[in-house]
Amino acid sequence: MKRRKQYISLGILLLMWMSALLTPHLMRGGVDGHFTQLQENDTLIHIIDTVRPFVPVTWPKSTIQVVDSLCYASDQNHSLEPFFAGLDSLRAGKDTVITIVHLGDSHIQAGYYSGRTMRLFQQEFGNAGRGWIAPFKLSKTNEPDDYFISSVVKEWVTGRCIQNTKKCTVGLGGIGIQTISPSVNLDVSIAPNNGAGYAFNEAILYRGDKSMPMLPAGKLKDSVRVYMCKEPLVAGVLADTFRISFQTDTLQLHSTRRKQGTDTLLPASSFENVYYGFNLTNGNPGVLYHSIGVNGAMYVNYTDADYVRQLALLRPDLLIISLGTNETFGRHFTSQEFAGQIQAFIRLVKKYMPDVCILLTTPPECYKKIWVNKKRTYIRNENTQRAAKAIVNVASKEGIACWDLFAATGGENSSRKWNNARMMGRDRIHFTKEGYQEQGTLLFRALMSIYNQQREDNVE
Repeated sequence: MKRRKQYISLGILLLMWMSALLTPHLMRGGVDGHFTQLQENDTLIHIIDTVRPFVPVTWPKSTIQVVDSLCYASDQNHSLEPFFAGLDSLRAGKDTVITIVHLGDSHIQAGYYSGRTMRLFQQEFGNAGRGWIAPFKLSKTNEPDDYFISSVVKEWVTGRCIQNTKKCTVGLGGIGIQTISPSVNLDVSIAPNNGAGYAFNEAILYRGDKSMPMLPAGKLKDSVRVYMCKEPLVAGVLADTFRISFQTDTLQLHSTRRKQGTDTLLPASSFENVYYGFNLTNGNPGVLYHSIGVNGAMYVNYTDADYVRQLALLRPDLLIISLGTNETFGRHFTSQEFAGQIQAFIRLVKKYMPDVCILLTTPPECYKKIWVNKKRTYIRNENTQRAAKAIVNVASKEGIACWDLFAATGGENSSRKWNNARMMGRDRIHFTKEGYQEQGTLLFRALMSIYNQQREDNVE
């Protein structure tokens, strides 16, 4: 009897504790004093989950002095909210993939700037794969150091979005490679150290609609299921999917001239072998970060309806645009004309990707080379400051988010600080690997600062 009374007392205490816990939350969804009634399917677990304290995202410390108050993305219209909601779903453990496309110039092609941001996002929200990779080395230019795309074919013709007359068609990565060889192979491999964590079990090959299709080769060929694209996704572009029964660091592909579904070999002359790149994924929830950059690229080089339609195939939740450096070296650069170029590109993006969140970033300050008394010297490129101001103004007019990297890294005369810290390259336009990685950390910090702030505001 005594023990029974103890149980009853404990039960009463438990009911009192639950009542105290739930009383403040009998109404939920409070914003500015407005509440909605609980629904029939609301559960105790759901109610408790909605009031769980928000845990802010953290980031590595900066190795160079920055303006803390400016390491923050401006987003007065809360245009990034759909993207942030996607990040919330990942933090809540949902099985989903949030896609980021980072579009730019040589600062992005190198892979260090966007690569650092990609790693930080994936460490915090989950790793869905390496994303977009392009055959840069086959096109005779620099390639990020975390993957390799190789081929025994050496005679490649390269098309780039920056060419006035393109040598071959370009794909969503801004480049294309073409060969007349009757036999083509493409071998993809993830670098053992720099590419750690990017094993994949699905690869999508983007190619021209008149190119030879590829089939798996090598040791893994019996473990790969092939899904050939029969109709172009957009004009001139096919995307074939290769699904592997386990995660791997390598994939070997070889072309076939066999007419699909038959034993008939088509003549090599009937093909125009153009290949654009791969999208590598691992089947896990998390962030998929596509880094797309072309040396020398400017806004006008991407301002093409056919190109933006291709870019839309990646279905980004967030499009980060890091352009503007190359424009500032034009002899007749004006802020007004530059702003018009940005707006023209944004109009296309909004037309073909109406639901995407957009973040504009400004270029960091750099130097330009001049000759004085037949001696080479460097002076700050004043146009980068004008370009940064123009980008900030366009973002405000268009109601989209902007991160002012120019201001955050010190603004006027900041290039001297970065150069003295040995974070700029010899040409004093580009940056060292460490310099780019620092900027990648700052970009993540800027986005997460506003993410943290908006989430904390919602809790309050």
